[in-house]
Amino acid sequence: MDITFASLKKGKNLSIKESDLVLKKFMMLYEGECTIGVKEALKKYNYSEQQYYKLLREYKEKGMQALVNKKRGVKKNFVRTKEVENQIIRLRFLDPFSSAKVIAQKMSQMGYKVSIRSVERTITEYGLQKKLMSSTLKMKKANRKLNLKHPSEKQEP
Repeated sequence: MDITFASLKKGKNLSIKESDLVLKKFMMLYEGECTIGVKEALKKYNYSEQQYYKLLREYKEKGMQALVNKKRGVKKNFVRTKEVENQIIRLRFLDPFSSAKVIAQKMSQMGYKVSIRSVERTITEYGLQKKLMSSTLKMKKANRKLNLKHPSEKQEP
């Protein structure tokens, strides 16, 4: 849906596409400050008063560049670089039964500042959880209690 602006000249109108967000924001600011007033501009463009004044403040500071939509969310992976992930994986393979806390401590000793949660995420993303390892360990303990031997181990007479 296009937005139409009435010109001061008789019979002249200017339309902008609804998808042109930068121009839409600018026209809202222009109309709010110079022509129809803030309240009417807010209704016309379906913005809140808080959004309007935030855009106005940013526009006054940075100009049209402030009206361009910014990417949302995390900008980049600050802590878990490829090198840090490789070290976490390496430590996990060296000691498969060490906890995320122990790995985080070892990483700290190596000079990498990484949280326990980041270690847990890396372990989960690469499928290095202890589930299979712990069940295997439990099975070995149960077999020892029952004096069962693995087929590859030699039976004592």
